[in-house]
Amino acid sequence: MSGQVGIWAALVAVLTAGVTTGSPVLKSDWPVYGGFPQQVHLSYAGSASEMMVTWSTMNQTDSVVEYGTNGLTNTAKGSCVEFQDGGEEHRVQYIHRVKLTGLTPGHKYKYHCGSKEGGWSEVYTFTAMKDGTTWSPSFAAFGDMGKDNAQSLSRLREDTKRGLYDFIMHVGDFAYDMDTQNARVGDAFMNQIQSIAAYVPYMTCVGNHENAYNFSNYISRFSMPGGVQSLWYSFDVGPIHIIGFSTEVYFFTQYGLQLITEQYSWLEQDLKEANKPENRKQRPWIVTMGHRPMYCSNTDHDDCTKHESRVRMGFSSYPGLEDIFYKYGVDLEIWAHEHTYERLWPVYNYTVYKGSMEAPYTNPKAPVHIITGSAGCRERHDHFIPDPRVWSAFRDEDYGYTRFQVHNTTHLYLEQVSDDKGGEVIDSIWLIKDQHGPYSHV
Repeated sequence: MSGQVGIWAALVAVLTAGVTTGSPVLKSDWPVYGGFPQQVHLSYAGSASEMMVTWSTMNQTDSVVEYGTNGLTNTAKGSCVEFQDGGEEHRVQYIHRVKLTGLTPGHKYKYHCGSKEGGWSEVYTFTAMKDGTTWSPSFAAFGDMGKDNAQSLSRLREDTKRGLYDFIMHVGDFAYDMDTQNARVGDAFMNQIQSIAAYVPYMTCVGNHENAYNFSNYISRFSMPGGVQSLWYSFDVGPIHIIGFSTEVYFFTQYGLQLITEQYSWLEQDLKEANKPENRKQRPWIVTMGHRPMYCSNTDHDDCTKHESRVRMGFSSYPGLEDIFYKYGVDLEIWAHEHTYERLWPVYNYTVYKGSMEAPYTNPKAPVHIITGSAGCRERHDHFIPDPRVWSAFRDEDYGYTRFQVHNTTHLYLEQVSDDKGGEVIDSIWLIKDQHGPYSHV
């Protein structure tokens, strides 16, 4: 095993360091390594007794995971699908997916993936998600992290080793870009995040930088629950109902305007189900993640700088999302896209609805928005307008990411970590809600 681990370490070093956006490309990079597993990552499959393992190989091989709590005593098999990038080389790789079932919630497992003919990955560990609604999930969220200048990655890796997170949310924009250099940059990025994503579920939503070839690199590489090409889905952890969706259906309309209405209909049905009294009682917190925010106070000309932003208001006859999130009582909306951190006061229709002047985040009368797109990429920082808007509570341009912990049905804590300041917490709030539900009923 030690010899194979050494081979793996050397392989990852070649595949992550040898591809940069401005460097020559190794034309024979993958064929040398054939069926050896790369880009290993986990995703939550929607049940505490299940976990999805996804990886890539250059050659078509069997899709096998060996795993167990005491040694690799169990075997699970899955599927292998050919993915052809849309670039001029039409590079092919094989995406493997294996769902582990029958896991004991909250127990730690060892696993490796691959095949006898292609070779095995190194041995990783993960902890199966806890079951029930009375525990306190912790997670990190960020967006806009690239292969180059992924400044927050090392600190996130250390956090993961310390067991701080039950899962991670990457809120769009990966690699910069996954299709660059005939998808070699995507491969290198996926190998970089393996140091996190092979150990905790790496939950994602799509961003604008994934748009090439109808988002095919994103759709092919990630495995979110629900089966809608990972574009929109939901899952439950502890007392939280989490919804991931695509803001990009409002902008890349050449791929089909019907996607706006299909997603909107799905969102409404999902939110209705989450708001049934028996469901909202068990999982009162509703949290969304989408890439482009409804509001921001940056100096660029992005959609969120416009009063009638598409994500917020829609366009033509196509509805935006602010009204439906307000109607069904979404508690927290997590965004990225702007390469900054911004915390908003509770806001709806450009009006601030604080719980009170003394405790603005205690029983607020509108959703709270967090923009966390400063994990680090080759595009560097964005900047803010000099004077914050009335709905903007805190702004910072440091590289960093956001930590969350839902303590119980009434208390949620979040803090912003500055990588520039050595991991210092530069912002934090408690969001306290004695009641959850549609704001129009509050």
